[in-house]
Amino acid sequence: MADCIRVLHLLLCLSVSSLLRPCRADANAWPVAANLQNPPGAVNAAAADRNPVVGGAASAHRKRSAGWKLSEEAVCRDDLTRLCAKDTWNNNLAVLECLQDKKEDSDIAAECSHLLWNYKLNLTTDPKFESMAVEVCRSTISEIKECAAEELGKGYLVSCLVDHRANISDYQCKQYVTKMTSIVFSDFRLICGFMDKCRDDINELRCGSISTGDKDVHSQGEVIACLEKGLVREAEKRPGAHAIKDECKKNIMRVAELSSDDFHLDRYLYFACRDDRERLCESTLAGEGRVYKCLFNHKFEEAMSERCREALTTRQKLIAQDYKVSYSLAKACKSDLRKYRCSTDSGVPRAREARLSYLLLCLESAVHRGRTVSGECQGEMMDYRRMLMEDFSLSPEIVLHCRTEIESDCSGLHRKGRTLHCLMRVGRNNAVDPNCQRALQTLIQEADPGADYRIDRALNEACESVIQTACKHIRNGDPMILSCLMEHLYTDKMVEDCEHRLLELQYFIARDWKLDPVLYKKCQGDAARLCHTHGWNETSEMMPPGAIFSCLYRHAYRSVEQGRRRPVQVTEEGNTTLSRDCKVEVQRILHQRALDVKLDPELQRRCMTDLGKWCSEKTESGQELECLQDHLEDLVPDCRSVVGNLTELESEDIQIEALLMRACEPVIQAHCHEVADNQIESGDLMECLARNKHQKEMNDKCSVGVTHFQLIQVKDFRFSYKFKTACKEDVLKLCPNIKKKVDVVTCLSSTVRNDTLQDVKEQRVSVKCRKQLRVEEVEMSEDIRLEPELYDSCKPDINRLCQTVAFGNAQVIECLKENKRQLTPRCRQKIFKLQEVEMVDPDLDYQLMKVCKQMIRRFCTESEGKNVLQCLKQNKNSELMDPKCKQTITKRQITQNTDFRLNPILRKACKADIPKFCQPILNSATADNELEGQVISCLKLKYADQRLSSDCEDQIRIILQESALDYRLDPQLQLHCTQEITHLCPEEAAAQEQTGQVEECLKINLLKIKQETCKKEVLNMLKESKADIFVDPVLHTACALDIKHHCAAIPPGKGRQMSCLMDALQDKRVRLQPECKKRLQDRMEMWSYAAKVAPAEGFSDLAAQVLTSPSKNYILSLMGASVALLFLMGLLCGRFTKRVTQELKDR
Repeated sequence: MADCIRVLHLLLCLSVSSLLRPCRADANAWPVAANLQNPPGAVNAAAADRNPVVGGAASAHRKRSAGWKLSEEAVCRDDLTRLCAKDTWNNNLAVLECLQDKKEDSDIAAECSHLLWNYKLNLTTDPKFESMAVEVCRSTISEIKECAAEELGKGYLVSCLVDHRANISDYQCKQYVTKMTSIVFSDFRLICGFMDKCRDDINELRCGSISTGDKDVHSQGEVIACLEKGLVREAEKRPGAHAIKDECKKNIMRVAELSSDDFHLDRYLYFACRDDRERLCESTLAGEGRVYKCLFNHKFEEAMSERCREALTTRQKLIAQDYKVSYSLAKACKSDLRKYRCSTDSGVPRAREARLSYLLLCLESAVHRGRTVSGECQGEMMDYRRMLMEDFSLSPEIVLHCRTEIESDCSGLHRKGRTLHCLMRVGRNNAVDPNCQRALQTLIQEADPGADYRIDRALNEACESVIQTACKHIRNGDPMILSCLMEHLYTDKMVEDCEHRLLELQYFIARDWKLDPVLYKKCQGDAARLCHTHGWNETSEMMPPGAIFSCLYRHAYRSVEQGRRRPVQVTEEGNTTLSRDCKVEVQRILHQRALDVKLDPELQRRCMTDLGKWCSEKTESGQELECLQDHLEDLVPDCRSVVGNLTELESEDIQIEALLMRACEPVIQAHCHEVADNQIESGDLMECLARNKHQKEMNDKCSVGVTHFQLIQVKDFRFSYKFKTACKEDVLKLCPNIKKKVDVVTCLSSTVRNDTLQDVKEQRVSVKCRKQLRVEEVEMSEDIRLEPELYDSCKPDINRLCQTVAFGNAQVIECLKENKRQLTPRCRQKIFKLQEVEMVDPDLDYQLMKVCKQMIRRFCTESEGKNVLQCLKQNKNSELMDPKCKQTITKRQITQNTDFRLNPILRKACKADIPKFCQPILNSATADNELEGQVISCLKLKYADQRLSSDCEDQIRIILQESALDYRLDPQLQLHCTQEITHLCPEEAAAQEQTGQVEECLKINLLKIKQETCKKEVLNMLKESKADIFVDPVLHTACALDIKHHCAAIPPGKGRQMSCLMDALQDKRVRLQPECKKRLQDRMEMWSYAAKVAPAEGFSDLAAQVLTSPSKNYILSLMGASVALLFLMGLLCGRFTKRVTQELKDR
């Protein structure tokens, strides 16, 4: 076909000569034509046979062939006068151009149409026309080597000139070629060979008649348009599409290519879009494809007619099949295509190298590799990439493979890329066919919107306001605009429509690392070296695009050894680590992927089932990953592995959690900015956030996020980066096969405690691990949920007793402690064990350490951690003590007095005394259950009997002194006398400061106490006070001056000072203070009453009472006299007995 077109174009020179030489008369121009062939009458004769009017015209034409003019023909005179300017009448080609460009068939008479067609056919069938081309384009032919080499006489020369018309600078030659093409392309039958090659396809597709006269000239463009649509339907593999013959395909594409510079040459599009051109592109000059581009840009505007839009779409689809159909693109990128070997001389125009997609991928690859592509070519590529994103129908693969999805989910959204984004949304929800998914992925690579967001019109329009506010500091069109938008995802600056369009696009960009241009630029060297990648537009089955990022991630963060993660170290060869720039980009991508699980291809692929099973209701940002982490133990192995790896990575670099970082910005700036600024991923930031979780800058979102991560860390010790790093070797050695963090912490803590108790020379747990272990233990004490076993045991109690108490800050644990008597047995046992650990190591008592933080700094800076509570107890009554801290200390004292095991110092001091004196109580006790102060009460009684060892006696004295001031510190008294205190001593009990008034009230009202158990406890108090005046604070206060004056030389303890005061009371020479005298007299009455109602239970008890009695000297003297009297009587009785016995013997 190309050869025939070359001949046709040569023949046009003759008629163009009238334009090229306007100074000559027509009479001088047309003899040339007359001499070249018979005047048009030879052809017109055929028409004359069918039409007498035309025959008459032919007759007239023969008579004056040398000066014949179309304007003189009667059949066209009316049309010419009505439609064409008068200054064109003397130029046949001007008349021809005027008449053939009329829009409607009815514009000119049918006889005139046939005359015009026969005239053009006559012009385009003379092989001698080539001589005019040589004459007109002589200088141009010499400049174009390809045309100079063409053999004359075969019609190839003009075809060569048409192919190189963009390089023709000579005005006359250019006008000659332009006018020639306008005549040829007005009717497909004038194109030599076209009708022969496409006859069968025209008939098969019913594109119209091929017989001259059956259709006028203006309908012939529809025939070519019909063939083009048939070609498109075949490419899209539509049902029932006709397979056009290859020869006809070549002719169709060649016609489209030759008409690419001037839209007048595409007759169907010209007539379909003429009004649109006048309305939308009035100022656009014709030629070089400018009108096409202008119409393409206005394709989806409301003012565009549907017929024109359809014609433009058909032409765009042809461009998608062969980029040469776009004159501007082929011209702008010609040198670049040759430079980067993107085009080959294929014999089939629709070959792979001719497709628009191949051109775009090839040149985009050059750009991404840092090669130079001309700005003009890049501009053209930008236009066509935007075109692909705007109209999905330009991609045959999308039309073919996504037909079902378009019909069911995305119908009616054709314009401005809406259908494509609809398909992306459906694909993002895994609701498309795999072939459709691949077609979408391929289209995104071809259009490459990641390099410039403006290519995606739907995204550009949706996000314009966000870009203007949040990303205005970034140059327009910069690839970092997309990253900026991702950084502001789920913020106040983001709008909903932009959010949806952005996530739809990012879903596909995330599945091919090359589609993020910044990542590709920074990491292409590392990817080639470590992941064996190929070119930008090349793929490998061994390393598919989605696997490249995983490879980069592995080299950025970890190496695998025994299933544990560890940071990759830089080797001497430098072959196993990423460059710093690449690692920064990998981190950026990870931060983006953390926003939505669908942006992580591997996570979505492996966890699709689990997402549907466990997380179908979690639709908010970040909730799906949290849900997967919450159900980690329930996930299938593949999903559990990828979620575990991601969680492990987050523990190292929590900044990957972009949403969490955004929520925690205030507390980071206030307390953790130095850690956050440190680019070394070490887990310090999360530790800092956990440590400052209850600061005033902490908001609910941040607190919830930090707590969630803490809860996830409990599931696997590897999720705590610092703990894993510090204790990995210790865990492998001492706690193998243990996975849960709480179990690992328990295992290591038990090892440390056992080594400490046994005073081993070298601890089995390393120093760095012990240090981090303490951090983990303190952190776990902050929230009961961080200790799963305790939480599970107490969950019913929490719901029943602490429902309104918020988690965190150890508040729930404190609530359970305060309601200890109402707990279920299982929960109560767990709380007891927790308290036992806290009393041994007060650092693990989160509430105490938090409330008393300032007091510890004030009073206990030199105390070891295990002695902090003891220090606070000693300074409890200081005027500088904080009231809240004092209240907490009192609570801990009450707890300690409920069971000797909760008082480590007492337990150690009374190690021998407890089994010696209180073994029956121990025998009846059950493990992990409190003894309600029974052992301590037992020790108190032995203290009163002065039978305890000195160390134990000292500790019991302290307890007696403390409980004498506050009845709540005596568990047995509080247990048995609660009702009596409420009834007899309400005012004393309600006092904020406990100074022993409740105990004094009970002593005074001893006779009114009805409950025997309570009365017994009060009597025990009286008994204890006889042993040491310090355990009777009211009496000690009243007699303080008298003790100083009369008993200063007597050491305290063992009732010595009490005996001194009793002696002074009985000594009439000594005058005691009235208050002291009154209190002593009251105590003597109480003791006397106690002796009556509570006689000694045995000899040992009686001896103890005597020894502790203030009148013990009198009692002992009396007892001694009685013994002496008995001895004398015995002697006497013994002699008498002996004498009687002797007398009996003598008998």
